[in-house]
Amino acid sequence: MEASTQSVKSHLVSHMRDYGMLIALVAIIGLFQYLTNGIMLRPANLTNLFLQNSYIIVMAIGMLLVIVAGHIDLSVGSVVGFIGALAAVMIIQMGLPLVVVVPTCLFVGFVIGAIHGYWVAYWKIPSFIVTLAGMLVYRGLTLALLKGQSIGPFPRDFQRISTGFVPDYLGGASLNLMALGSGLILTAVLLMLAFQARRRAQKYGMEDEPWAFFLVKNGLIALAIVYIAYLLATYRGLPNVLVTMAVLIVVYTFITNKTTVGRRLYAIGGNIQAAKLTGIKAERLTFLAFANMGMLAALAGLIFTARLNTATPSAGFTFELDVIAAVFIGGASMSGGVGKVIGAVVGAIIMGVMNNGMSIMGVGIDWQQVIKGLVLLAAVIFDVYNKNKAR
Repeated sequence: MEASTQSVKSHLVSHMRDYGMLIALVAIIGLFQYLTNGIMLRPANLTNLFLQNSYIIVMAIGMLLVIVAGHIDLSVGSVVGFIGALAAVMIIQMGLPLVVVVPTCLFVGFVIGAIHGYWVAYWKIPSFIVTLAGMLVYRGLTLALLKGQSIGPFPRDFQRISTGFVPDYLGGASLNLMALGSGLILTAVLLMLAFQARRRAQKYGMEDEPWAFFLVKNGLIALAIVYIAYLLATYRGLPNVLVTMAVLIVVYTFITNKTTVGRRLYAIGGNIQAAKLTGIKAERLTFLAFANMGMLAALAGLIFTARLNTATPSAGFTFELDVIAAVFIGGASMSGGVGKVIGAVVGAIIMGVMNNGMSIMGVGIDWQQVIKGLVLLAAVIFDVYNKNKAR
């Protein structure tokens, strides 16, 4: 028994980078659940939490790839505002249908990111400078498109991108069976994948996770998913943006963990010179990372504008700071080459829970900024401490 306890403790300590932020998220949710007298995990507030932070999570996934490659993107907030303005002009002023507007906005976002990536990858201009210039350019273009005024409201179909819910095709009365069933299916799939991954690791002698720790960890994750699904089922069901986020998380987790492109992206962030010597085309990967970031920023712009139901000149202001903070809080390294998609998502949720919890408690925006800054500093110190300890 003592040996098993020591084994679990040793595993937890050696993987603190992976589990530290997850433990912090649980602790922060528990703290605010207590401080808000149970309001934090009420179904309506939980749904609102997803709606409020969906665009930050979407951009955090893209920002992770940029930071893993050893760069930064300061323009994402301005791109959000610009795409929102572009969508408003196309839908409200030009009367174009969504089937034209949405792909066009995503393509424009991709082109914006590709322009940034071109200068960073092939001209070796620091990403800080390129994207800082982009931040100013697209903030100015947003003002030009909107002529300094807000444009809205949007048609209901466009609003559903952010505030819509998946219909309950299973016909639940007091309980949304679609939401509950989706949670149960997701839990079953994750457990199956976890057991398969463990068997493969054991087959090749790579498994170092104690059996007891594996069971407890996956059991708690399963319970959390089912509980969240139940809470959503008692309210309005699955928000459309939650489905969008889930798809993005699955796709980008697969890309970063299971594809050659993903592994090479980590390689150029870890040591670009060594990566080039092995034949990796670092410039092309850097270019694609920025193009992808632009596209996801455009998607976030559509989601945010649909939720706000109006395009405003100030939309997206300081979003880049929340996104970058979410990625670093989620365990990404400042020097590149380290970070996970799920970590970036956890970091974004931590930021969202803190914003939501402090707002419920009536904490002023001034102290909210102070607290978020301290949390970001603590996360970076934690990263540096772990890195020095591993040497």
